[in-house]
Amino acid sequence: MITKKPANNWQQIQDALLDQHQLQLWLFQPGQSSAALSGNKALKLKYHIAQALHCKKAGLLTFGGAFSNHLAATAIACQQQGIASIGLVRTDRLDTHNPTLQHCQASGMQLVPISRAEYRMRNESDWLKQLQQHYPDFLIVPEGGSSKLGVQGVAELDLTKTPHGNSQYIVAATGSGGTLAGLAVGNPDTQVLGIDVVNDLSLPDKIRQWCPQASNWQLITGYTGKGYGRFDAELLQFCLEFKQRHQITLEPIYTGKAMSALYQLIAQGVFPKGSNISFFHTGGLQGLAGLRYRGLLSEADYQVLVTPG
Repeated sequence: MITKKPANNWQQIQDALLDQHQLQLWLFQPGQSSAALSGNKALKLKYHIAQALHCKKAGLLTFGGAFSNHLAATAIACQQQGIASIGLVRTDRLDTHNPTLQHCQASGMQLVPISRAEYRMRNESDWLKQLQQHYPDFLIVPEGGSSKLGVQGVAELDLTKTPHGNSQYIVAATGSGGTLAGLAVGNPDTQVLGIDVVNDLSLPDKIRQWCPQASNWQLITGYTGKGYGRFDAELLQFCLEFKQRHQITLEPIYTGKAMSALYQLIAQGVFPKGSNISFFHTGGLQGLAGLRYRGLLSEADYQVLVTPG
């Protein structure tokens, strides 16, 4: 069971900016069995898998883009549990050289390409009913694993208790919203700040549906830069320098954007002096190989980010 983690999954970030503003920053990384299941991935899939096993389903069916962290995580999580997985991939054709899709297939996932028009219907009830009829033996998992079951898994994570006392703020990257909702539910006495990396105007309403009783969360917008899945040279440099200073790998799609935004908020004086801040590293490191494959990351920069500290 994934519940509270020991202190050795915490790392204190030492930085002149933090000293200047009299803040403590603690980064939390859950234990992991692979890069694909790091961060929030196993938490969001835990109860989906439990339900599939309880209902004697053959496996999980879910959705994602061609370089999706969620698809990669679902494939390996299902393989570890001895159940099947199907990934509906937003692509015109399956690229057999894509490292994420290679990983999915190596982990036993059946990949099915679907058009962008069809992919846009992934949250529509009528389309999902038809999909369920076509795959009656599979439990359908929403994109990103964000659902009540996904929130339940993340809510087991206690990020309030750092090795040096309780945190007043928890910060994490927010894509599909399930992680932010789960952190809010599981840490009710702490302010949870989600850094929006997708620019999805419907995201606040989705989060409210998953944690209707929670009022301790806030979605921070304005830090998506060039847009979801994109990054500029300045953000990449931030990730490279962070790795060199702290021996922690951030990727520029989720965790890098969130940490960069947090540093900007600190510089703006948003946090009261003396605050203790927890940063949840949500993983996504398998995506670095895809960035290199697409030429968005040079070989030299890739090696800096993936080389163990």
